[in-house]
Amino acid sequence: MIQKETRLEVADNSGAKIAAVIGVLGVSTARGKFRRVTFSVGDKVVCSVKKALPNGEVKAGDKVQAVVVRAKYPVRREDGSYVRFDSNACVLIDKEGNPRGTRIFGAVARELRERNYMKIVSLASEVV
Repeated sequence: MIQKETRLEVADNSGAKIAAVIGVLGVSTARGKFRRVTFSVGDKVVCSVKKALPNGEVKAGDKVQAVVVRAKYPVRREDGSYVRFDSNACVLIDKEGNPRGTRIFGAVARELRERNYMKIVSLASEVV
């Protein structure tokens, strides 16, 4: 369960190492009501890069879009099984949904295939 201000590892080689969630795309809240928006694997989020490599494509402080590829909170699948990971991680994407990096580190969830992030799935070393 990821929400605003959650810190995510960046699982690609775009240059960013840590990103903090500042918003989520495609979700609205009722006006005047308190609603904590949470999201999980496969959701598109807006992040602020907190830590980056000095020679990377993105710099610390940049506002970027990302898709969540791993989450600590268990995700229930259609067959009744659950999958959870050891860390919260994301992959930076551009406006078309393609990854900004050329490599993806670690496993990604199979739910990305259902959300049509096929380029991320094909670059990943393992799909769980």
